[in-house]
Amino acid sequence: MAVDLVGSSASSELQAATKKVGKGQVVNPKGELGKDEFLKLLLVELEHQDPTAPVETDKILSQTSQLASLEASTNTNKELQTLSGALQASMRFSTVGAMGKVANIGNDEVLLAENGTVNFELYFPKDVKKGSIEIKDTLGNVVRTITIGDVKKGVNSFSWDGESGKGNRAEEGSYHVQASYVTAKGEHGESSVGTYPISSIKFDEGKTMMKLGSQYVPFKMLKEIYDAKG
Repeated sequence: MAVDLVGSSASSELQAATKKVGKGQVVNPKGELGKDEFLKLLLVELEHQDPTAPVETDKILSQTSQLASLEASTNTNKELQTLSGALQASMRFSTVGAMGKVANIGNDEVLLAENGTVNFELYFPKDVKKGSIEIKDTLGNVVRTITIGDVKKGVNSFSWDGESGKGNRAEEGSYHVQASYVTAKGEHGESSVGTYPISSIKFDEGKTMMKLGSQYVPFKMLKEIYDAKG
């Protein structure tokens, strides 16, 4: 807020407030005025005013009004900071309720590098008796089918050597990974890369991070959260 202060004495006080002290330390280096500094300068101005030309009443009232506005603004900022802290704490507490639920980041892609191998994870809510993993290109064509069997429930690691079903090397790039399976009780289910239970939550530099599979991802990346039994 701009402050209209007049008088050489008041100006000297402002300069003194920004002087250097000690070894390189500066008092109020930006020359910003809080309510206490503002009131002090106002009193200095009145004390050193010219008796033959005193400060006009309307100017004093204007400066006093600025002081009141400055104090109100300071109090408002403090209340907003308190409210912001309370809201952040509330949001953190609410995310803890997501522990144990299944989250989907809305992306089942993996990247195949030239002459590289793709390592990925799939989540199965129940023990798998048999099933298959389909690796598809960006057009939806099945490039490779991997047969699986006797897989324990939970997050399991798999790998793809980059070979297609025809035995030749697949082109480097993005691929989609999806699986279909049958449990020991004959129940059918599906899974895909990017869908995992939330096993842990951490707060890092103001960001909420969810552990999905073996890695943490930002909470904002999640597209869906649902009950593990759903």
